Amino acid sequence: MYRLLIFGGTAEGRELAEFCVDKNIRADISVATVKGAELLPKGINILEGRLDSGQIEELLRKNGYTSVIDATHPYAREITINAKTACEGIGIRYKRVLRESLPVCGKAFESGEQMADTLNHPEYKNKVILSTLGSKSLSVLTHIDSYSQRVWLRLLPAEDIEEKCRSLGFDTKKLILEKGPFSTEENISHIKQSGAQILLTKESGERGGYPQKAAAAEKCGTMLMTLTRPQESGMSLSEAKEFIMDIRENDR
Repeated sequence: MYRLLIFGGTAEGRELAEFCVDKNIRADISVATVKGAELLPKGINILEGRLDSGQIEELLRKNGYTSVIDATHPYAREITINAKTACEGIGIRYKRVLRESLPVCGKAFESGEQMADTLNHPEYKNKVILSTLGSKSLSVLTHIDSYSQRVWLRLLPAEDIEEKCRSLGFDTKKLILEKGPFSTEENISHIKQSGAQILLTKESGERGGYPQKAAAAEKCGTMLMTLTRPQESGMSLSEAKEFIMDIRENDR
């Protein structure tokens, strides 16, 4: 019997979950956090928690999934690698959903380390920075000279996030703890609040609010530094929906 597992926690994952509910397709969706589950529709089974490849493989075997769709964030490389590895290990169909990309604005960087090194160059050394890279980039930001004085952080609210920032040496008075997506005006407000001369972001596409961040930086005269996406292959959201329908018909 056809059984589908979706890895989500994104707008794409939520849309696929809604599609499955609408089409009466039995599916489970795996999200890393409570926040990732908040907007999911009723009628789909939600699995919560971060999983490594071994745990994913165990889950796949236990629940008898025949197909996996990976609709995680473009920069969530660890879960993508773990899911693909687990599926390949036991011969389950795996499909990756790619978020539509946009042209990169400002200065482009392939890694956070490259970005941090550049921010230590003399021309940027004394400039105030607002990072919207997320909590997974906190460690690499500590390589920026005088980061506790220079770096503001915009992060999702979480129970332990202030303590985590404090333990890494960030100034917790320079935290903006809010949940997006943010409008251009809200991004402008955060740039002004921080006094940022440089805005750090990812090319997170239309769904991730990248155009609004780029527009805000331009209006404020703030330099934009963008972390480019990892190169990968996959399918569009509409193609994923077609895939779901096709395998449902073929597996009956």
